[in-house]
Amino acid sequence: MIQHTAAHTLETDVLVIGTGGAGLRAAIELHDMGRRVLVLGKRPRADAHTVLAAGGINAALATIDMEDTWAIHAADTLVEGRFLSDPAAVELLCREAPRVIDELVAWGMPFHRETDGRISQRYFGAHRYRRTAFVGDYTGQEIIAALVREVDRRAITIVERVYVAELLLRDGRVNGAFGFELDSGREVIVQAGAVVLAAGGHIHIYRRSSSRRRENTGDGMALAFAAGASLADMELVQFHPSGMISPAQLEGTLVTEAVRGEGGRLLNNRGERFMSNYDAERMELSTRDRVALANYTEIAQGRGTPNGGVWLDVSHMPPALIHERLPRMVAQFKGVGVDITREPMEIAPTAHYSMGGVRVEPHSHWTGVPGLYAAGEVAAGVHGANRLGGNSLAEILVFGRIAGRHAGQDAASQATAALDQAQISRVRQRLATLSQRDGAHQRALIDRLQETVWQGAGVVRSEAGLEQALHALAGIRSQATNGPAGAPDLAATLDLESMLLTAEATVRGALARTESRGAHQRSDYPETDAEWQRTIVIEPVVGERGLGMRLATAPIAPASPEVQAAVDESELELAGRLVE
Repeated sequence: MIQHTAAHTLETDVLVIGTGGAGLRAAIELHDMGRRVLVLGKRPRADAHTVLAAGGINAALATIDMEDTWAIHAADTLVEGRFLSDPAAVELLCREAPRVIDELVAWGMPFHRETDGRISQRYFGAHRYRRTAFVGDYTGQEIIAALVREVDRRAITIVERVYVAELLLRDGRVNGAFGFELDSGREVIVQAGAVVLAAGGHIHIYRRSSSRRRENTGDGMALAFAAGASLADMELVQFHPSGMISPAQLEGTLVTEAVRGEGGRLLNNRGERFMSNYDAERMELSTRDRVALANYTEIAQGRGTPNGGVWLDVSHMPPALIHERLPRMVAQFKGVGVDITREPMEIAPTAHYSMGGVRVEPHSHWTGVPGLYAAGEVAAGVHGANRLGGNSLAEILVFGRIAGRHAGQDAASQATAALDQAQISRVRQRLATLSQRDGAHQRALIDRLQETVWQGAGVVRSEAGLEQALHALAGIRSQATNGPAGAPDLAATLDLESMLLTAEATVRGALARTESRGAHQRSDYPETDAEWQRTIVIEPVVGERGLGMRLATAPIAPASPEVQAAVDESELELAGRLVE
């Protein structure tokens, strides 16, 4: 139950919501600009979702392959995204990524290095050159450790275990947030000159996902949408080819792409290395969408494992190399009785990354709502229809810094408006009503939602399955609203609200996109349609029944001449390989 009699009221120049890589990098930038900054997070600062990013971070350093450039990195990103990425955002990411590596090194990041001191770089799927810098297979964990050290060194204030329930506005401008402490229920009210959302994605709407419990529930997207921001390309969800499938409590847990990058082989139940049937040129280093679809197809056609997966095998590699390059995977599978130096891993596709999200202006990551910025997985624009492996860690640092800088400049440009006490009263009333709902019932509905979305909007979609999912979501929404009273779980109730919104946006976007492109595969529209090289925008609409959504489309700008030349070269190389 919310405790508003002893509300924790705070005031700052810029509020950052989220303690992952994007949020911490934004906070560092704001502090170094001389702005007061406050960070709120649902989880402890050293345990954000970023720690699960394992394989590495992309930057065209050319330490191993001298031919690599930022423009080729951008071209690989656009090609992998099937040309649904925003070229301006992609080019900014790839230009700035080497600077991020320099920054991390200065902050003590222990990148793996060659014997002569050069930073090592490994292949990831669909990369023309080796450009993924890494620390074993726990790169994200080391990035968070470096960021936390820098945040602590600057004495930046972080308030952990706070659930943000609503953004506060005055005269159309975001000027704070209303939340509550997860442990005590005490209100947390923040007044701020601007807000940076860095609250992660929405892939927990799927039964099988690489998120941990109560992570990536779409609450950042829902907060922005309720404040008037649009969402974009919500149907574009990346399914990672390899998630654990047993035991049940670990279903969906990520098996890093570094396993394939280091030479892992995919096998079906006949012992066949089946990627030769799907991409004989690149095999296991093919694009994520193609490998995920190949795994899905082998399983669906009866060539899977007894538990409904395929095998991923590194046992042909020297055990010492496996321990050096993949220590986290060794430990992860050892915990379930599997020695990956001797036996294969059983894996299957898992929902992994939100490639859509809050629509932002690429150079500032402004959401279009005065005072509100967004960075990281919560934002759309960079990844298009398929995220290039290794780009997410670069994205959170590049755009965390940029969003923080622009939010800081925005906050400094005008006086912070007083909080709207009438809105605060309405939020309190809304949360009091939600607190009457039975928590067990809400959690059961979350389980139903996840199964609904997995079945209806999973790796392969169809009109019939999507329509059925949309109908089921409407039923879940009705049951959530009209369900029984009982022991409350306000966080779960709010999670369900956010998941219903983002699931509906995902399904409606998938219904509208009548083609197959990248991670969006329609069995009833198997071909890519050039007319659909457009962004699907989901705009908030306030009606008699509350907040609704309206779909529109927007054109995608062309790439710069330098990057387009690199794209053309890539496509010529691919055409040549296919002819051979």
